[in-house]
Amino acid sequence: LKSAKLNIQLREVFADRFTAIFGSYEDFIVHSAPDLDSWLSNRDGSCSFDKGSFLSIQPAAHLQFLSRFLETSMFSSFVDGKIISRWVDREPLQQLFDSRLEQERLYDMSDEDSRSRPYRKCTTLSESAQMVERRLSKTDHTALHPHLLDMRIGQGRHHPGYFPKLQADVLLQAHNSHKWSSRVTASHRSEPKRSIVTNPPGVDGEPKQRHAFSRRTIRQSKLLDPSPRVISQTHREFVDGLLSECRLKTKRMLMERMGKECVELGQGEASITGLQENTLIHGLCDLLERTWGHGLQLKQGKSALWSHLLHYQAAQEKMEAPVDVAGSICLDQRVLEDGALLLRGFLMQDMRFIQTMRDDLSEVAQARAWIHLALEKKMLTQHLKELLRNQELLRQLYKPHAFLLCEEEREQFLFHLLSLNTVDYLCFTRTFTSISIPYRVVIIPMKKLSIAMATVNPWVCVSGELGDSGVRQIPKNSQEIFFQCKNLGRLSTLQLGVHENSGLLAKCLIDCVMVYNEITGHTYKFPCGRWLGKGVGDGSLERVLIGQLVSPGAEEDSGRCTGTPPELTSPSQSVRAVLGSLGSRSRTNSVEVQEDLREAANNLVKYFHKPEQERGNLTVLLCGEGGLVLALEKFLLHGFKSNRLFQRNVFVWDFVEKAMVSMETSDQMGDLHGSTLTKSPPWDLLCHYMNAITTSPRNIGKEGKFQLFVCLGIRDRLLSQWFPLLAECPLTSRTYEDGALLRDRAAVRSLCRILQTLNEFCITLEAALVKGVDL
Repeated sequence: LKSAKLNIQLREVFADRFTAIFGSYEDFIVHSAPDLDSWLSNRDGSCSFDKGSFLSIQPAAHLQFLSRFLETSMFSSFVDGKIISRWVDREPLQQLFDSRLEQERLYDMSDEDSRSRPYRKCTTLSESAQMVERRLSKTDHTALHPHLLDMRIGQGRHHPGYFPKLQADVLLQAHNSHKWSSRVTASHRSEPKRSIVTNPPGVDGEPKQRHAFSRRTIRQSKLLDPSPRVISQTHREFVDGLLSECRLKTKRMLMERMGKECVELGQGEASITGLQENTLIHGLCDLLERTWGHGLQLKQGKSALWSHLLHYQAAQEKMEAPVDVAGSICLDQRVLEDGALLLRGFLMQDMRFIQTMRDDLSEVAQARAWIHLALEKKMLTQHLKELLRNQELLRQLYKPHAFLLCEEEREQFLFHLLSLNTVDYLCFTRTFTSISIPYRVVIIPMKKLSIAMATVNPWVCVSGELGDSGVRQIPKNSQEIFFQCKNLGRLSTLQLGVHENSGLLAKCLIDCVMVYNEITGHTYKFPCGRWLGKGVGDGSLERVLIGQLVSPGAEEDSGRCTGTPPELTSPSQSVRAVLGSLGSRSRTNSVEVQEDLREAANNLVKYFHKPEQERGNLTVLLCGEGGLVLALEKFLLHGFKSNRLFQRNVFVWDFVEKAMVSMETSDQMGDLHGSTLTKSPPWDLLCHYMNAITTSPRNIGKEGKFQLFVCLGIRDRLLSQWFPLLAECPLTSRTYEDGALLRDRAAVRSLCRILQTLNEFCITLEAALVKGVDL
């Protein structure tokens, strides 16, 4: 009895939670067919439940379970039964669940959002326990009178502790014919899932028949009025439903995207990612499939959209077959001038790329890949307009009442899809991670010094979320390179360098580097604004640049970031020039420097408190404009003395190196007698890290060395211990003015507290930042 009570109480708790979660599930069921025949004919290629919209209104804690539960066959069968109940009687279990929903709605009249609705305890536990207790206390059991068993002498004997020998003759009997046994068995046997077909209006005396989901029984049911007026009204309601659903889906995708635009610059990518993005885009794919599947003359293949695309491709190839020789020569010249065939903005080229991606992709998967690519390129509406421009093909494939032949509704449909061009998606890049992508890299020098590129033989290495391209040597007397490699994901950093044996004349002032993804049309800009070469600037032969995504199709002369929102990039030459002159400024800038430092640290704290799928690029927050490296560089440059007649850039790394040498020298000469600075573990670690960075085989220059110094210190939680050592160094009083922040003990303590707040986070650096340093 105790086990039975516990079982029924657990059942009630689960039933109560499922009732609360799926209280509005009927609003997300997609009725994609006007009658049962049409629904069963197109069942394989249609979606019966709008999973994306349903998940978007659920609490975040439920998403991990619901995203898997909605894919089970149990839930699919449940939804199919609900759809079929429009034309036939509901199953008993369906009636039971719907009745519980109705009871729930009687007690819950609030219009509160399901994501913020508080948990309500199950109130039927005691009642259900009493019910099972009453049932078990009055068991309906008819016992047989004592009688002799029909067995041979000794057949039923067995020894305790041993399993008895089974009786073969009893096992071979058909079934027990005892009345009591059959009653018990029948009570536990589940009835087959069938529904009763209701009589059509106007037919009398016909008995109800069980519906077994067979095509023969379905065609016998005349559930709709066959008059033209009713048929036309049914199609009109279906067309209006598709249009309304498109409007709601695009609005939901936009609202979800715009809700993340309050994220500050560098605090996230402000684009819907992970589960939320996937479910919404899958819902859009299902909508397009149902739209293209409405009113087909003859269904060909599993995907109506891909079938239409194949017909369009065949028609276009037939038209483009007789190409004149002059036209082909012009095309070849254009291809040679661009360096590669740009697969950007052309419907046919996108289709050909999808067809060559993988051989095992089904038609539905190819259609979805094409939608993902068009959505990422912001060309979905343009592609669909081009596809629907062939009216002759449309009339061949579709019936007159089809949605795609309703011109006004079709234009509204495309207009709603056009609104998705205002947001940035990386759905194709992040879904198809194993494909090969062609990239084009263009180095743009300063216009006045562009001739210097002829003396430089640079190399590049592009890195992204999914890996790096490896070192790619740019051909001589060229500023660009075209290569193909595995999908790198969203690009983050780029290493640009020249070989050490290039000579003193191999130097140039780089404005920026542009990287083009030839499939998705994405353009990444990596600002530099600094010299590359020996004997100029900080003598760097290698730069690590931070990139930003600009609008698709932007060319070399486009330096604007039109994405939403723009990311922080590598500090430009103008920023470095301002830093170089900070030492001569007045003390009034100390407030601004400290504020920038707090802001950079606060950005890192907010980064780690975000869900993982909403985080942006950590390298941007560390090394980008407005990042921690730049803020600490401003702190060390404040109040820096400079006796040079002509103001040249001051590099912080020079002071850090001289400070270490000064402390070692002073310790050897006895100036720091009794001090624990040079005897403490932080000092030993500082010297160890400095020597590792200085002896690194990479020629990253003074700016790069300081950047690596900060990144390694913050990763290993040592930075808050190193700055007090620099502040108490004897060289500091000779190098900085009295009002410098590094000589202000209160400012140094405040800096250490800020850096200590970052010690609780596990910071992982990109391989491009720590390459060549084994610490």
